Amino acid sequence: MLFHAAIDILPLPALLDPQGKAVTNNLPNIGLEQLTNVRIGKHITMDIEAGSREEAERLVGEACEKLLANPIMERFEFRVFTAEEAAI
Repeated sequence: MLFHAAIDILPLPALLDPQGKAVTNNLPNIGLEQLTNVRIGKHITMDIEAGSREEAERLVGEACEKLLANPIMERFEFRVFTAEEAAI
């Protein structure tokens, strides 16, 4: 069965985020002072061929832990869904 994954990887909250800080500092310059605490990370999508959602989630988690995210500096979260769920 084909599944899709949407993965977000962000810097750990305790670490500096220079890109996010630069954006946060410049939002007031364009009239958006209501927006604060910007954190910038990566968004990754992928397809997974797996027998079940649980297997797909396990595979995506393993990819995040072993390759996509640096656990010393980043945290990740992901969502796995079917093609039918993606169409909604």
